[in-house]
Amino acid sequence: MATRNLEKMASIDAQLRLLAPAKVSEDDKLIEYDALLLDRFLDILQDLHGEDLKETVQDCYELSAEYEGNHDPQKLEELGNVLTSLDPGDSIVLAKSFSHMLNLANLAEEVQIAYRRRIKLKKGDFADEANATTESDIEETLKRLVVQLKKSPEEVFDALKNQTVDLVFTAHPTQSVRRSLLQKHARIRNCLTQLYAKDITPDDKQELDEALQREIQAAFRTDEIRRTPPTPQDEMRAGMSYFYETIWKGVPKFLRRVDTALKNIGINERVPYNAPLIQFSSWMGGDRDGNPRVTPEVTRDVCLLARMMAANLYFSQIEDLMFELSMWRCNDELRAHADELHRSSKRDAKHYIEFWKQVPSSEPYRVILGDVRDKLYHTRERSRHLLTTGTSDIPEEATFTSVDQFLEPLELCYRSLCSCGDRPIADGSLLDFLRQVSTFGLSLVRLDIRQESDRHTDVINAITNHLGIGSYREWSEERRQEWLLSELRGKRPLFGIDLPKTDEIADVLDTFHVISELPSDNFGAYIISMATAASDVLAVELLQRECHVKKPLRVVPLFEKLADLEAAPAALARLFSIDWYRNRIDGKQEVMIGYSDSGKDAGRFSAAWQLYKAQEELINVAKEYGVKLTMFHGRGGTVGRGGGPTHLAILSQPPDTVHGSLRVTVQGEVIEQSFGEEHLCFRTLQRFTAATLEHGMHPPISPKPEWRSLMDEMAVIATKEYRSIVFQEPRFVEYFRLATPEMEYGRMNIGSRPSKRKPSGGIESLRAIPWIFAWTQTRFHLPVWLGFGAAFKQVIEKDIKNLQMLREMYNEWPFFRVTIDLVEMVFAKGDPGIAALYDKLLVSEDLWSFGERLRADYEDTKRLLLQVAGHKNLLEGDPYLRQRLRLRDSYITTLNVCQAYTLKRIRDPNYDVEVRPHISKEIMESNKPAAELVKLNPTSEYAPGLEDTLILTMKGIAAGLQNTG
Repeated sequence: MATRNLEKMASIDAQLRLLAPAKVSEDDKLIEYDALLLDRFLDILQDLHGEDLKETVQDCYELSAEYEGNHDPQKLEELGNVLTSLDPGDSIVLAKSFSHMLNLANLAEEVQIAYRRRIKLKKGDFADEANATTESDIEETLKRLVVQLKKSPEEVFDALKNQTVDLVFTAHPTQSVRRSLLQKHARIRNCLTQLYAKDITPDDKQELDEALQREIQAAFRTDEIRRTPPTPQDEMRAGMSYFYETIWKGVPKFLRRVDTALKNIGINERVPYNAPLIQFSSWMGGDRDGNPRVTPEVTRDVCLLARMMAANLYFSQIEDLMFELSMWRCNDELRAHADELHRSSKRDAKHYIEFWKQVPSSEPYRVILGDVRDKLYHTRERSRHLLTTGTSDIPEEATFTSVDQFLEPLELCYRSLCSCGDRPIADGSLLDFLRQVSTFGLSLVRLDIRQESDRHTDVINAITNHLGIGSYREWSEERRQEWLLSELRGKRPLFGIDLPKTDEIADVLDTFHVISELPSDNFGAYIISMATAASDVLAVELLQRECHVKKPLRVVPLFEKLADLEAAPAALARLFSIDWYRNRIDGKQEVMIGYSDSGKDAGRFSAAWQLYKAQEELINVAKEYGVKLTMFHGRGGTVGRGGGPTHLAILSQPPDTVHGSLRVTVQGEVIEQSFGEEHLCFRTLQRFTAATLEHGMHPPISPKPEWRSLMDEMAVIATKEYRSIVFQEPRFVEYFRLATPEMEYGRMNIGSRPSKRKPSGGIESLRAIPWIFAWTQTRFHLPVWLGFGAAFKQVIEKDIKNLQMLREMYNEWPFFRVTIDLVEMVFAKGDPGIAALYDKLLVSEDLWSFGERLRADYEDTKRLLLQVAGHKNLLEGDPYLRQRLRLRDSYITTLNVCQAYTLKRIRDPNYDVEVRPHISKEIMESNKPAAELVKLNPTSEYAPGLEDTLILTMKGIAAGLQNTG
């Protein structure tokens, strides 16, 4: 690198201050937070890797910033020259540095958001920053419903205590940051928050600053790359760690805030401890759709592990509760039960442990809770034994086997305290504990099972062939239903141990056997992915019966592709017309709708509109048959997979489709963004609860007939445009694989599931996550916007009055506004100039014109989108988001260029053939600190350093753009 004179050796943080966006408001500390973290990191970088590398980082940032200023492709080429001149070790350090800086920028943003929220709470101000459209404060929502919308406090209370939000943690591999790093990030966030506290002393400040530097260095020195893929059990443990860290204590704390909000509108009653406001479910270890690693044994293990974790969490709190409830006054019911426990413990020497000698009968609550403690201990240990050895000598009767059994002594204590005038004590820790038991049960979370419909068809087909009645697979839908119903109404067993089974068939049946053997409260729903017809649901019902599932799981069809969504209402109507089925469901049905595969199938515009219409039609079918329908939204983190702000997503759903009951997936990096910190957990619970309540009590407007007609017309155009490129363009798949890092995606080891449902095949077989992830990496976001421009252009050219109607829809219809705003946000994150660099380096010349055509479509779509929204510039209505994105751009650009050139070197063995062998030997023998990084991955098939550099760029870009999967 060229020598720089002293005048040019200004610190990088000073450069950043010149290039960074201005403050948005008086309480905007983002740039200040960001500069502090960057200062500390650059000092660490210089100490570890020297002044030269620090200056290289500065050079790269400045070139990126210059590119962002005028989008001159020459600057990208200059940046590429700097990056390709580095030896492999330094290349890794540079990619790691920019990835790390983006993580620090994210932490600065989170601290800024929390800081502004505290300021707002102190001022009682929730009106600025378009807050009402992006946040859902529970107290403000309750006040708005009562004061502005004239609902009575009693109506609000009744609706609130009867609503349910079930948050379903999935195992989908979009969290690219390792768990060990997330924990270090949390400590950095805490240090930064405390450093800016008003009452901090100089000594405290110095100690916190030292702690901050330690944590930043520890995070930087931690290997970001997963060297092996996680197992489903690893995914489950990672997911469950959020319960330990934030959710377990966050739920009762949030419910107390709800109590306070109710009191402020005149309700002096608390939310009942067993009100199902917030529930949690999981797919980790249960989602076997295309994941051969999720076996029946894995499902059994994760259920026992979760049960053990739950008992351990309760056990760790019961001592504190016993210490608190030391009073002697109680009612006769509790006194009698305490005396009986004392007598029985003395009769049974095995259970007459030291505790009973120490607790006098004058402390009856401690006697009752002592028995609870013993049972929790045995519950935990029995689960641990079954998990590790498969057997346990602890008898089942010594454990809690049902949540009702667990609640009974706690409810007894609560009733006794209240009847003796100690209600304030009852409403303390005991109420919190009751709420935790009601929310988490004995299983911590309920595990959903998910399997593809074809796998059930294979099993039933094997049975009918074995019975000699023909091939179920070849039967019509009518004949399938007829046979399934005849068997469901009968009692004969269909098969025995002599049923011929492939490994796949045995896997499905063994899963049902695991469900039958474990306690029923371990499980939630049985999800049928790629469901198309009523027979898919009936087949699962029959298999549950045949495998002796004592308490059958509710069966939930998942409609994903466009045609399946269109056919879903008819399939549901057919199910509800069957007497046997209506008796089975007892007036309740759940249907899951898939945002990911519908978007991949038809594009974001058409998928969003079909999902909206399908919900309306499904609700109407359910009303016709007197069934309460719960919609289960399979949303991902990105806009292309149904992602977006929670409040907006809920309030833009069709009227009557939420109605106090909502299930929604929380996937990948969204879990960390929602539950990674105490304040994030609180905000998440508040958003879901408040928005669900508001949607039910103040539904959004229904679209006008002329709006529907225009949407139908545009959806046809958008689908045709999207499919003409993605599925009908002969060389699209080739272009996609060359122009993005899709082929290299699997090297990130961020999930246990393969990136394809089937090893061979094109876009159809590719999972929605890598499909979106690959386009996001190049900042082109094609699956999100493709089809929008063609739809807008044709209807506006057809009749200029349609432009005015589109603007009316944008201003008056929440669904349409949210759809447009989210795509506008994606354009603000996009950059076709970066995509052009990938084309230039990676795509064959005969496909360059295809890329140019797509980029022209991108620009046309952006122009038309702004025209419809009535905006001159992207995100002009959200200055905070615009500021945050601008702050990241130069970091991300450096990583994009580094990634593009690294992919070139990986894919083209002749690109630097003369240099690489010399560098490889030199770097591997070097004592430079950077050389150590190259040795972390000695088995890579690529030249030294290239694989790690590539993965670090992927992780860094994902961190910078955030909602990537």
